[in-house]
Amino acid sequence: MPAAIGYLGLGSNVGDRRRHLEEAAAALPRHGVDVLASSSVYETQPVGLVLDQREFLNACLRIRTELEPEALLDACKAVEQELGRVPGGVRHGPRPIDVDLLLLGETTHRSQRLTLPHEQVTSRRFVLVPLLELDPGLATPDGTRLAVALAALGAGQDVRRAGPPLV
Repeated sequence: MPAAIGYLGLGSNVGDRRRHLEEAAAALPRHGVDVLASSSVYETQPVGLVLDQREFLNACLRIRTELEPEALLDACKAVEQELGRVPGGVRHGPRPIDVDLLLLGETTHRSQRLTLPHEQVTSRRFVLVPLLELDPGLATPDGTRLAVALAALGAGQDVRRAGPPLV
């Protein structure tokens, strides 16, 4: 695959949350993923199945890679494991690090393991706010503008800037 620009979402709500995000960004190049830019870090409320847990720190990274989608997912999972995330566990539960593949150029992909673009990229404020900081004109391969998706969300999902970019 020729080099593609993509976006990853990082999250942590266990231990030194910012350090986990920084270590994930630093580990990605060892797995064939060049980190080009980072959004600011945001503190966000938990969403999903487990709401009674510590707030998350989230950020998004703009990356460049020659990895195919499944290999890029493997790289993300390897970084998670290096940083102490145990496979399995409670879905949406507490975790030291989460590295999600959100977008990879104009690639659309669907397998049992991976859907690109990420199925929730247009519905999660904690993803949209940092993505749009990196690229205000960003759209999904089908042309959905992320700024329009964010405006359509309405109230809820509090996202607060909590610190400078990771890199």
